[in-house]
Amino acid sequence: MSSEKEQSFKLPPFTAKAHPSWLNAVRQCFLMAITALEGNKMRTLLTMLGIIIGVGAVIALVSVGMGVKSNVTDSFASLGSNMLIVSPGSSNRGGVRGAAGSMQTLKYDDALAIKEKIKKIEYVSPTVSSSYQVVNGNQNWNTSVQGVTPEFLSIRSLTIGYGSFITQDDMNKRQRVAVIGTTVATNLFGTENPVGKNIRVNNQPFKVIGLLESKGQSSMGQDQDDMVYIPLTTAQERMMGITYVQSINLQVESQEAMDEVQANVETLLRQRHHIVGGKEDDFHVRNLTSIMESVSQSTSMLTLLLGCIAGISLLVGGIGIMNIMMVSVTERTREIGIRKALGATYHDIMLQFMIESMVIGIVGGVIGIVLGCGASKLVEYLGASLGSLTTVITPLPIFVSFFFSVGIGLFFGIYPARKAAKLDPIEALRYE
Repeated sequence: MSSEKEQSFKLPPFTAKAHPSWLNAVRQCFLMAITALEGNKMRTLLTMLGIIIGVGAVIALVSVGMGVKSNVTDSFASLGSNMLIVSPGSSNRGGVRGAAGSMQTLKYDDALAIKEKIKKIEYVSPTVSSSYQVVNGNQNWNTSVQGVTPEFLSIRSLTIGYGSFITQDDMNKRQRVAVIGTTVATNLFGTENPVGKNIRVNNQPFKVIGLLESKGQSSMGQDQDDMVYIPLTTAQERMMGITYVQSINLQVESQEAMDEVQANVETLLRQRHHIVGGKEDDFHVRNLTSIMESVSQSTSMLTLLLGCIAGISLLVGGIGIMNIMMVSVTERTREIGIRKALGATYHDIMLQFMIESMVIGIVGGVIGIVLGCGASKLVEYLGASLGSLTTVITPLPIFVSFFFSVGIGLFFGIYPARKAAKLDPIEALRYE
């Protein structure tokens, strides 16, 4: 009789004699953890909420910061790569404006001398600019008119959509020809191709020889397509009546040569302008690469700050996980005692409660990723209607925030799990 009872009696899964495999034990703990979480759906959801908000906030805010950085970088890139800009007038030293020279200190010959005598320079383009009214029939438009040389196309990375750009022959003959941006073309010609048509710039006739492809707005909101380009010599002699240039744009061969070329340009111009001793320069050389790096570092710090601020909510979410798991241990004290009495080990109890806290972190992290990406796209959509605000979603913040949420669940689940695993089964069975 006793032998029949022994044969019909089956040990529970966690009995020491059962010797379940490690994978089987994990599977059982996982199923029990899911069952426990499903039994308190609202509490589980509210616990996940801190992780969801934290992960979503990190992804959304970091994407905004990366978008700002991308806009700034694109804005500088649209001006040209490895650029130096020589402007008339002196720089500020010690916060005090020195004896600035006349705004007519730069000449076209200075640009030619730089091109001939200084190595490691690919292109040199002196420019002048002014605002004029441009007219086509009964349509008119106020825009910026720039006098440039053929090298300006390469320096500013402009692309011709139709027609051609200004040539050296146009420069030599002071031709009245113009290359216009898409904004000007739309306002003067609508959908019609403007190439070959005539316009009037400040009541002077010009022939449109080229239409540029759109470059869009800069990070400062300036429309880069609202431009008219004409030969430099035409602008100087036929439009403005001047002999000086307002800036000289230089494109250096490589970023490593920027400082060397800048120093050589300053030395050459000081010699040409007869500036000796401690006399203030009558020109100023700006290094756009250095400015871009400085701004890029600032935007990177802004992105990091936004990510850290959002990360605080992840920490708060982790504390919420610990709090709820502590409550769960207290509520299930008797269950824990029964399981330990049936043979569940310290590691079995630890594993179950660790899995519960990690499931909260994993599920909350996945939902947070979806909401964060959605919030980022929503910000970009709203920003497009207000200006040029864009967002950039990259894999790094997604992976970091997700694994951090899983780590948060693991870390803050350790203490409640240890507390549950160390419960005395006799005391636990007595618990009501």
